[in-house]
Amino acid sequence: MTANQVALWYLVASIFFIFALKGLSSPTTSRRGNLFGMIGMAIAVLTTLAVVSRGRIDLIILGMAIGGTVGAVIARRVQMTQMPELVAAMHSLVGLAAVLIAVAVVNNPLCFRNRRSDASRQPA
Repeated sequence: MTANQVALWYLVASIFFIFALKGLSSPTTSRRGNLFGMIGMAIAVLTTLAVVSRGRIDLIILGMAIGGTVGAVIARRVQMTQMPELVAAMHSLVGLAAVLIAVAVVNNPLCFRNRRSDASRQPA
C-alpha cells in the first residue's frame, strides 16, 4: 500500500468519525452515528494492519483481544448512572496509551521510521 493510499484511507476514516460525532449529537440519529463510528474505526484498524503487514501482527491482534475483552467486561458491569465516570476512565486509558507510545518513540526512534521510504533513498 502506497503512502497516498494510506493517507486516503485515513482521510475516509476521519470523515466517518466526523459523521459519527454529528450523528451522536441527537437521540434520533444516534444509531446512525454509532454505525458511522464503527465503520470509521474498522477502516482505520484495517489500514493500520495493512501498513504493518510485515511486522508483528500477532502482538497487535493479541492486544486488541485483551483490550476488547477488558472493555466488554467493564461495559457490562457499569450502571447507566455511572456512565460519565466510565467515559472519563476510558479517556484516561487513551491518554495513557498516547503517553506510552511517546515514551517508546523517545527511547527508540529508529523503530518508528518508515522502512519503505528509507529504502527508496538508498543510492543504487
